[in-house]
Amino acid sequence: MIQTVRIAIVGGGLAGLYAAYLLEQKGIHDYVVLEAREYWGGRITTTPSSTESSALDRFDLGPTWFWPAYQPQLDRLIQNLGLERFAQHETGSMLVERTPHGAPERMPGYTYAPPSMRLIGGMSALIDALQRPLPPHKLLLNHRVRRMRSEGQHVELDAEAAPQTLTFRVESLLLAVPPRLAATTIDFLPPLPEPLMQAWCNTATWMAPHAKYVAVHDQPFWRAQGLSGEARSACGPLGEIHDASMPGGSAALFGFFALPAAVRKGIPEETLRMHCRAQFARLFGEQAATPRADFIKDWAADPWTATEADQNEVSQHGLAPQSSAAEDPWRGRLTGIASEWSPQFPGYVAGAIEAAALGVDKLLRQTP
Repeated sequence: MIQTVRIAIVGGGLAGLYAAYLLEQKGIHDYVVLEAREYWGGRITTTPSSTESSALDRFDLGPTWFWPAYQPQLDRLIQNLGLERFAQHETGSMLVERTPHGAPERMPGYTYAPPSMRLIGGMSALIDALQRPLPPHKLLLNHRVRRMRSEGQHVELDAEAAPQTLTFRVESLLLAVPPRLAATTIDFLPPLPEPLMQAWCNTATWMAPHAKYVAVHDQPFWRAQGLSGEARSACGPLGEIHDASMPGGSAALFGFFALPAAVRKGIPEETLRMHCRAQFARLFGEQAATPRADFIKDWAADPWTATEADQNEVSQHGLAPQSSAAEDPWRGRLTGIASEWSPQFPGYVAGAIEAAALGVDKLLRQTP
C-alpha cells in the first residue's frame, strides 16, 4: 500500500522538526516527518533522565552552545518559544595539564565575548518545544528511509518500519539528514548527478568523529577552589573540559575526548569512564572521581550520524554544498535542509534553523 502526502521531511532532528513547525505556521498540514531513530532530536540529545528528574538534570551530549549576537534568527526562535537561556560559567581559573605526572597549571580563564549561551534543560528543550505543537500522527519514529525514486511528478520513498517497509508518494522532499549520511545510506533512483553526490560525500558531518563524557555531581565543588571548570589537557583521555552545571540544579563537568574514534572503538566503555574519572580527579581533586552519574556519547559509533568516512576525520565547520539538483528528474523535488547546508552556520545549531527556513521558503516558491 502506498501512502500519498504532499511533503516528506526525512530526518527528525532540529532541522526536520523546525521545517514541520514552519509548515504548520504557514497553514500547510499535508506532510510527514520520518525519523530512523527511536527519539527526536538527531544530534541534539541529553543525558538520560528519570521521570522524577527535572530540566535541571539534563545535560547535553551533543551541541551545547549558541551565540545570540551572531545568530539572531535562532535567538528569536528561542525567545518566541519561551525558553530560558543562561551564559556559560567562566568565572575562575582554568587548568592546563601538560604531562601525566606533573600537577596541572592554573591559568587565567578565558572570557568569551559575546558569551556562549546555553538553555535550561539543555538543547533538547528546543527540540521539545518544537515538537510539542506538531500533530503526533505526522511524526513517525523508527522509519528509516532506504530508497527514493523520482517517478514523473512524484517521488516514492521506501521506509523500513519493522517488520514492514512502507512506501510514501510525495510531491516534494526536505532532506534533514547530513549530506554525507544521505549520500551513503539512501539509494537515489535514478542516481543524483555525480558532482552533487561527490560534494555531499566530501562534506564532513559535524559531531560525527567526536565523543563526550559528562559527570554529574551534587555541587560544583571546583568553584570553591576558584576554578571555572574549564581545562585543557595534553594527557587525556579528554582534551577539552567545561563546566556543564545547570543554574539552580545539579552540577556537572563535561569533556571532549582527544582519543581518535578508531582508538575509542577498541576500548570498553567502562574502561573509558574509569580513565575519565581519574583525569577529573587529577584536575579537580578526589571528589571528582565519584560522580553521582556519568555518561559517554560516542557519535562516531552512532550509525544515524557517522559513516566510515567520518571515523578518521577531524570534524570541522566547512562550506555548505549545493542543496539540490539543477537537472531533471530531481530538479525541484529534493532540497537539503540539515545544518551542513546552512550558508552562514554549517554544522551549528543555528545552521539547522537557517537551512530549514531556506528550504521551506524554496519549496513554497516552487509549488503553487
